[in-house]
Amino acid sequence: MGADLILIAYDGSENSQRAVRYAGRFLESCRAVVVTAWEPMVRQAARMSGLSGVMQPEWVPDEDSEDVALSDARVTNDEGLELARSVGLHAEGRTVEVVNAVWSAIVEAADELDVDIIVTGTRGTTGLRSLLQSSVADHVLRHSHRPVLIVPPGR
Repeated sequence: MGADLILIAYDGSENSQRAVRYAGRFLESCRAVVVTAWEPMVRQAARMSGLSGVMQPEWVPDEDSEDVALSDARVTNDEGLELARSVGLHAEGRTVEVVNAVWSAIVEAADELDVDIIVTGTRGTTGLRSLLQSSVADHVLRHSHRPVLIVPPGR
């Protein structure tokens, strides 16, 4: 039995490319949505200045031009969409803005689209590093009420 709608989280990494390939290989789907999460540059700058302890400069984005983070996310999403179609998925692309965390943007998109399954890659960190760096895939698994296919990195 195939899924009617799958969401594939795609960030352009080798691991997310691998997730797309596995989705095409194992999931028969009427429709797939390749989702790329992005965070506006003004929020990225604020977060980074807060982490560094340096005061954030008064920076107001230019309203006449598109946020560079959104532009990059669209390019990345187009690459993921092309890959999904090349492995036989009937796919469409979507970018979602990160308000709190990447994992929550993915879970919210899955809920909004009412997908049957979420597909994501993972960095595959273990040991102390995995304790210090929480995985987006792990948070998606813990906070989503939908099936999640987590594709580990290759050897």
